Order: sequence, then structure tokens, then C-alpha cells
Amino acid sequence: MKNSALLHAFGEHLRALRKLRGLSQQALADEADISWPTVQRVEAGSQSATLEVLAALAQALGISLKELVDFPAAEAQNIQGRVDLG
Repeated sequence: MKNSALLHAFGEHLRALRKLRGLSQQALADEADISWPTVQRVEAGSQSATLEVLAALAQALGISLKELVDFPAAEAQNIQGRVDLG
């Protein structure tokens, strides 16, 4: 899986979590104290998020950082990375 596919999958995951909580992109950005364009670009898969941004998003969503980054595409990327390295 290429990084762009992983970014896109994470963006879809973030969007689903945000919508599940009934938040707009702007409301999530406000809660996380980050810019709305950052949320928009991360959800679109056109920008990766720093650890600081991921932590802020997780806190704003009321979940752990592990819960935020634990999604099916991440599992596939992790397994693929192990196969390529081992």
C-alpha cells in the first residue's frame, strides 16, 4: 500500500469518526485548536498529520491516540511493512 493510499484511508477514518460525533470540520478544528484547512486536507488525504495534530484530534474526538490510528488500512500497512522488511 502506498503512502497516498494510507493517507486517503486515514482521512476517511477521521471523517467517519468526526461525523459519528456530529461535528463539522470547523467544530473539530476548533475543539482540537488547529486550523480548519488542516482538518480538510487530512480528511482529503492530501496532507499527513503530525503527532501533535493527531494527539489534538484524538483529544477533541474523546478517544485515545491508539484508537485514532487503529483502522483497517493501518493494519494492512503494518503487515505489508513487516513482509517487506522480513
